[in-house]
Amino acid sequence: MNKLLLPLMGIASLGLSACVVNVGDHEANWDEKESWQLQQQQNQQQLAKLTLGMDQQQVQHLMGQADFNEAFLSNEQQVQVLFYRTRHRHSDGKTTKDECTPLVFRDQQLIGWGDKAYAQL
Repeated sequence: MNKLLLPLMGIASLGLSACVVNVGDHEANWDEKESWQLQQQQNQQQLAKLTLGMDQQQVQHLMGQADFNEAFLSNEQQVQVLFYRTRHRHSDGKTTKDECTPLVFRDQQLIGWGDKAYAQL
């Protein structure tokens, strides 16, 4: 009897685990979509609180972790650009720089944000 019951239990458990995986995947995709929309909205709101001359640490505390980060030296000054997602352009599940607002720092002081500030580098 046990030899007959064990294979049936194994088949039943495979069927149940497949159902759980399918449900979980569907919910994860929905959460990811809502997550980027929420982050994008929060970033837009936080940008309105920025002022020129803010310290980089203050800005990062306010904005959180950047989506992209660039750094280089220009005339012996440290320049860093942090990119935060603020707009939707591609429905590919990835954040790209053209969906972000750049924040430009020189020697750890905020000197500008937006495409115009980035283009002036």
